[in-house]
Amino acid sequence: MRIVVADKISPRGMELLARPGWQVDAPTAGALRSALAEADALIVRSATRVTSELLAAAPHLRVVGRAGAGVDNIDVDACTRRGILVMNTPGTNAVSVAEHTFALMLSLARQVPRLAAASHAGRWEKGGAMGSELRGKTLGLVGLGRVGFAVARRAHAFEMRVVAFDPYVSPEVAREEDVEMVSFDDLLARADCVSLHASLGPGTEKLISPATLAKMKRGAWLINTARGEMVDEAALAEALRSGHIAGAALDVFSVEPPKDSPLTGLPNVVATPHVAGSTVEAQEEVGALIAEQVFDYLESGVLRNSVNLPNLSPEQYRRLRPYLELAERLGLFAGQVARGRVVRVRIRYAGETASLVYTVLRSAVLAGLLNPVLDEKVNLVSSAAVAAQRGIVVEEQTRRREHGFPDTLEVTVFPQDAGAAICVEGTVPFDLSPRIMGIDGIHVECDLEGTILFTRNRDVPGVIGQMGQLLGSRGVNIATFALGRRDALPGAEALALIRLDGEAAETILEPIRSIAAVVEARLVRLPLKEAPEPGR
Repeated sequence: MRIVVADKISPRGMELLARPGWQVDAPTAGALRSALAEADALIVRSATRVTSELLAAAPHLRVVGRAGAGVDNIDVDACTRRGILVMNTPGTNAVSVAEHTFALMLSLARQVPRLAAASHAGRWEKGGAMGSELRGKTLGLVGLGRVGFAVARRAHAFEMRVVAFDPYVSPEVAREEDVEMVSFDDLLARADCVSLHASLGPGTEKLISPATLAKMKRGAWLINTARGEMVDEAALAEALRSGHIAGAALDVFSVEPPKDSPLTGLPNVVATPHVAGSTVEAQEEVGALIAEQVFDYLESGVLRNSVNLPNLSPEQYRRLRPYLELAERLGLFAGQVARGRVVRVRIRYAGETASLVYTVLRSAVLAGLLNPVLDEKVNLVSSAAVAAQRGIVVEEQTRRREHGFPDTLEVTVFPQDAGAAICVEGTVPFDLSPRIMGIDGIHVECDLEGTILFTRNRDVPGVIGQMGQLLGSRGVNIATFALGRRDALPGAEALALIRLDGEAAETILEPIRSIAAVVEARLVRLPLKEAPEPGR
């Protein structure tokens, strides 16, 4: 494995990546593109911008790790299209950001920056140094994630009342931390200090606007350690100049470093250069965590703090792994048998598969379905996006366990020709080898590996013998021969799944199709299952 660390991370993080057989590079900015030519992983902080142009220089890249929470500097959509996993490390600097929030709040309450500057300049401004206590004040938190909760706990130590607005946090969870959940307007009306801890998105961009500022208590403070784009800086500057807002403490700006910002230079603004999460402890933690996450993903496929795929714990991944293989092989089988361009896919989960993270199973099905027809291969990360680009509609359902086959996955593909739909169902038996259990409602069992001759025929005497004779005459050996039929009536629809030893040329299909009772014949090529490692 080759890991490129574009921005500096902690020594502990670098040590965790230094595994036998792993190469870790820390190139200069000018050498980054050439270093990415053979890279499997890229680790960045906020300085390196991961653009589509940079990704073009990394044809083998599998994962981008962001040592930090924000991924504004990463083109996540471009990564997804290229099948590159993006992961971050949210919450690792929550304590650092929470403590900085209080440093800013206390700076406003006690005018620390102004008085410090005056003291250094030789002015003893004791007469104009009247401050305010935090005790008894109401703190309004916009966003109640890890940082928000950390701030709330520290606010209680200062004997502050805490209210919060976050549509994704239940009142019951907040109540355990002695936080009252309120509407956004109610928070603005009640809070003596409004502190922003939400993520940036369409609903939070310029959340602090002329209208919302007008709803805040006269003389309130505003603190922002989240994202600068959440604040209309011109509107805030006007509110500060008018005295409606008594003070603002900002660690982030819409443009960084701020250029011609209306906020810089105002006497009632405390500003720091986006350093809320910059502590020795936080940087040590974030570097080690992203190194562990990247290693776990490359080594065993474990997904933690993934931005463009659902997260999987090691235990979830252990349970999911055999079904991921089943899902991809069912998609691969259906994609090779379906006739015409697929426009719709239906996936049904039963038993164990329904209790797993089945959005990942969906991605595996789509990867198997699409890869036989695409020049540029897709994977779990990119398959859903590519399917959407091709106009493929995906439907998902869960169903009750069925007698005999409790844990199953069913994939039905619908080509443009409605009559050409095919439904394949499979499971993972105790030996963990993916197995097909039925096609179009006909029970037929076969291991999903190797070269499989799939046929439909009318159930009449002599068909099996004719197929065996034709294959034998061409030097093709049969490994297994599985049969199934819809009912016992003469001439009823029947299926055969014939696993062949070794490779088989497409030329064997023509004589098979020439058998009078054979309606359809196709070769399906699936990967051979890897042999278990010694001792496992």
